[in-house]
Amino acid sequence: MKLNSNRTRHLIMLVAAATALGATWPAVTQDKAKASRGVAALGRLEPEGGIVRVSAPLPETVAGVVVSRVVVERGQDLKAGQLIGEIDMVTVAKARVAEAQAGLETARRDAKAAAASAEEACVQASVAARQSRRKTELQGRGLASSEETEVAKGDAEAGAASCKSRNAATGVAESRIASSQALLAQRQAELERTYVRAPFAGRVLDLIAKPGEFVGPGGIVEMGRVDSMLAIAEVYETDIRLVKVGQRATVRSDALAKPLQGAVTRIRPKVQKMDQIGDDPAARKDARIVEVEIKLDDSGPAANLTNLQVEIEIGR
Repeated sequence: MKLNSNRTRHLIMLVAAATALGATWPAVTQDKAKASRGVAALGRLEPEGGIVRVSAPLPETVAGVVVSRVVVERGQDLKAGQLIGEIDMVTVAKARVAEAQAGLETARRDAKAAAASAEEACVQASVAARQSRRKTELQGRGLASSEETEVAKGDAEAGAASCKSRNAATGVAESRIASSQALLAQRQAELERTYVRAPFAGRVLDLIAKPGEFVGPGGIVEMGRVDSMLAIAEVYETDIRLVKVGQRATVRSDALAKPLQGAVTRIRPKVQKMDQIGDDPAARKDARIVEVEIKLDDSGPAANLTNLQVEIEIGR
């Protein structure tokens, strides 16, 4: 009986150990196997920095403006600052600039006239002062009356006051020049804001508005930096632990002549709903994913394929 009891306990211990190992080893093996074969995900191609909707830099854009001219086409490559189009306020803005320029020219002429008048008054004041001093000297020698001396002194004082007043008027006129220059700068800035320019060097992906159309914050064109393309992989939240920055990735699509290679550069810090839906009817449509940015080694083949759905394998 004692021998049988020992054997029974030994068997029970073996069964418990085997059960524990059986529950642990397959899970570890599965994770290692999954990591070794990589993580597969659907995704899309997009320019680095995303797709940018370029609008007119005016407060009125919130309420909406009318596009008067668009000078670019889809697929056109633009330099930073290159003209894209104009809004209908450009004519009014140009008129305001012309008005401000005329005001500045008038202010300059007024300042010039005030300076000349001040110079004349100060010259007359200097002459009057010399005459007053001369009369005072003559009076001391008995060659001029006190009345003549007083008159000369009064003329000198009046001339000095006039000189001072005209100089002050000149200062006011010159300050009007500075004010007019500031107004002109403001009007020129307002005019510049009626022009829609490329905020960076990139490609026109789409035209949103045509001349004569009323547009708001939605913008006039879509632009992207297609010389630096990304593949955005939508990785299931349960698989994101297997993705690391620096891992290599392969991007495939029937629209591509051959698979593209790249490397993981960033894991976006947000869990969200899946955007790219494949054609598998059994796939989870409400799955939660984390977007992973993959910088392509060669952006050329993907430059004209923004938003293309692709299949991505991360890690090999």
